[in-house]
Amino acid sequence: MKKSLLALASGAFILGAAEFVMMGILPQTAEAMHVDIPTAGHFISAYAIGVCIGTLILVFGRKIPPKQLIIMFMVIAFVGNVLSAFSVNAPMLLAARFISGLPHGAFFGTATLIAKTVADKGKEAQAVSAMVTGQTVANMIGVPAGTLMSEFLSWRLAFIVLSAWAAMTVFLALAWVPAIAPVKDVGLAGQFRFLRKPGPWLILGAVFTGNAGVFCWWSYVSPWLQKTGGYDSDMVPFLMMLAGFGMVVGGIIGGRITDNWRHAGTAALGQAISGVGLLLVFLVPGNHVSAAIFTFWIAFGLFFISAPQQLLMTESGKGGGELLAGAAVQVAFNFGNAVGSMVGGGMLNLSGMNYHFTALGGVPLAVIAVALLTIYSMRHETHTDALERMREITV
Repeated sequence: MKKSLLALASGAFILGAAEFVMMGILPQTAEAMHVDIPTAGHFISAYAIGVCIGTLILVFGRKIPPKQLIIMFMVIAFVGNVLSAFSVNAPMLLAARFISGLPHGAFFGTATLIAKTVADKGKEAQAVSAMVTGQTVANMIGVPAGTLMSEFLSWRLAFIVLSAWAAMTVFLALAWVPAIAPVKDVGLAGQFRFLRKPGPWLILGAVFTGNAGVFCWWSYVSPWLQKTGGYDSDMVPFLMMLAGFGMVVGGIIGGRITDNWRHAGTAALGQAISGVGLLLVFLVPGNHVSAAIFTFWIAFGLFFISAPQQLLMTESGKGGGELLAGAAVQVAFNFGNAVGSMVGGGMLNLSGMNYHFTALGGVPLAVIAVALLTIYSMRHETHTDALERMREITV
């Protein structure tokens, strides 16, 4: 992997770990902040809301070179995670999580543009996938490590480590990320021009509904593994590692398919994989084996869609809106995260804390996501350039 992609993957790691670690440490954090599990779900939502608001950084920072933007995002991540580590009550932790989320969407929009720029021709999706791999590795290693720290030491230690990682990534970005000219300045309103077309709205709608569906269940995966899967709390970190492995594999496979097939078609396939997994979580009685399988399955589908959706939106913003369009994916993703967490918490309250019902709340949303991506693919991807890409081979 190119060094520039490694630096970007390191940034994706810190943001991915900061976002998802809360799922693994939710019970301990709820106890420390003196709130119940559904209320603790707001710590997840606060990060997601920060992601949505933080995209405005790109609106007003459009003239800043991408490399400087990446460095600024890592500094904000450092501050947010330090505050999370030293939070003394629930309101302070909510605010710290909000700050931690501010750079997330803007980072991925900027990093996608850089990855596309440094990629070899025809391998843009794989370059974006390599960058996103940092986020998936965070789920395979960072989140389980944070969960273990929470189980045996302190949940605060997880955020201290994330702060140190953010500081290290600043130096990696300084050394390895190339200097790339800012995107074409088309003015404040010009950055939003891509939203005048219906295609991007279909993609963003699919990202929002698809991730809201998954996060109805995923936000409460730690107690689900214990209450429904029958696992002891000390086994949860290893199940988080299995989920992270599913994300890594899903991201790599999704990136390769995207470079050789329809982007929206690939994303629709990934959303369908997750949707079927959610339905099975609701229908199948919980045990050790089924819980492990579904944890891997849904995590695989969740990141199978990352590269195609990032590329679809970045390409839709050509002509000055590339950064904002790329960041919009993460806004929709995390808005879906926030709504999914709330819907999942509501399903728990309505069902008397039956964790099967968190998945049921997500199934209709996953179906809508598949439908939106299918419509987009049928309208905008009927011509795949297959004939133009054929070449003569002499045997």
